[in-house]
Amino acid sequence: MKIPKDPNAPESKTSIQVIERMMSLLDVLAKHPDPVSLKLLAAQTGLHPSTAHRILAAMTTSGFVERTENGIYRLGIRLLELGSLVKSRISLRETAIISMLELHQRTGESVNLGIRDGDQIVYVERTSSGRSSVRVVHIVGARAPLHTTATGKLFLADDGLPKIRDYAKRTGLPGSTATSIRDPAALEKELDKVRRHEVAYDMEEVEAGVRCIAAGIRDDSGELVAGLSLSTPAERFNPDWAPLILETARQISRALGYRPRDAA
Repeated sequence: MKIPKDPNAPESKTSIQVIERMMSLLDVLAKHPDPVSLKLLAAQTGLHPSTAHRILAAMTTSGFVERTENGIYRLGIRLLELGSLVKSRISLRETAIISMLELHQRTGESVNLGIRDGDQIVYVERTSSGRSSVRVVHIVGARAPLHTTATGKLFLADDGLPKIRDYAKRTGLPGSTATSIRDPAALEKELDKVRRHEVAYDMEEVEAGVRCIAAGIRDDSGELVAGLSLSTPAERFNPDWAPLILETARQISRALGYRPRDAA
């Protein structure tokens, strides 16, 4: 009589090795923009050609790999289907909130998540410090012009010079406070700094007594989809927080699937 396998028994070493080899083959295929030969796949994974061929045959049957008429391999459509499913389940707010809370705990200040809506920034998530009597306008649902907010400056800097000039002409650069940037040349100079340093500042440009530092969040396609900003009363403003905000934004971007080109 055949004894049924214990479902709680550890996987065999052979099964684990097969999975590891499958992953190695997928990694090599992902690194090559063009289809890859069996010989090259075997060489770059360290697998014997017959072993690589056997595993690739199983992966081809399941749609994870495609074998062309010339007998070379590329990633299969099943991976695209699974990737689209994963992407559809990723929520910007849900992904960002854990990192936002960690940044809030480290600084004790309000952390905001803003997205672009035309010529304005809309704040869609916020952690509140509760430490100050100064009212911070970055509440959920609040809006502000792009050029007056730290997050908005990130989007303008990403637009490029022609669109920046169109924005300035279209809006007239209305000011909210005495320190709001209202001169197109001054705005261009400010946005050049944003591009170089990857962080933006709001120096009491939306509300007197409130300052912000922001860094951009990108999705898996590299598109700028949001800005992460730290809001503080002017007397507690600390420019040394900029690297921490930038790293937190990058952490959220990585969770959304973003990979810088130089890291590919």
